[in-house]
Amino acid sequence: MIRVLLVDDQALFRAGIRMLVSSQPDMEVVGEAGNGQEALAAVSAHRPDVVLMDIRMPVMDGLTATAEILTRPEPPRVVMLTTFDLDEAAARAIRQGASGFLLKDAEPEFLLAAIRTVHSGSSVIAASATRELFAHFTPETRPVPESFASLTDREQEIFALAARGLSNAEIAGREFLSEATVKTHISRILTKLALRDRVQLVVFAFEHGLA
Repeated sequence: MIRVLLVDDQALFRAGIRMLVSSQPDMEVVGEAGNGQEALAAVSAHRPDVVLMDIRMPVMDGLTATAEILTRPEPPRVVMLTTFDLDEAAARAIRQGASGFLLKDAEPEFLLAAIRTVHSGSSVIAASATRELFAHFTPETRPVPESFASLTDREQEIFALAARGLSNAEIAGREFLSEATVKTHISRILTKLALRDRVQLVVFAFEHGLA
């Protein structure tokens, strides 16, 4: 059972999401919070697997709360909720370690799929949004870490495609590989580069001039 915490200052929005999530046999809403400060207490009390976190809230915003939550031992996965497609705040949250972002007007099926995807350890940055995501990061001339040289030629090819936002299925079709093989390559790449997920891979690629 995936334990979900809802954090948003709009009670009506929370109610709608609660109804949707609670309708799923593999999910349950374990708590709600109306601001970031309440979210910190709720994470401690309910120990959710996934937190849906609004960015803009009174008392304490979602960015501040997320930064605090992700410093805790065994933190939940945090997905930011935003009204604006890839604004600077969403990009900052991803830098801090959030597992991605969702627009508040996302289709219900996409929201549910995103919760399951994040719970399984992946991210929820849509491929179509990757180019826009880059625009919110300040380019830096960081040297490429030595760990990148440990990637095989094939892994570097897969890295480049993943950095452009292609899904495993898209990479598999492009490279004539099975999705399972692509997943294995991605896992090895993340391990070698000490990255948590594909979101961090995209940021790594951009910040080191590899995108």
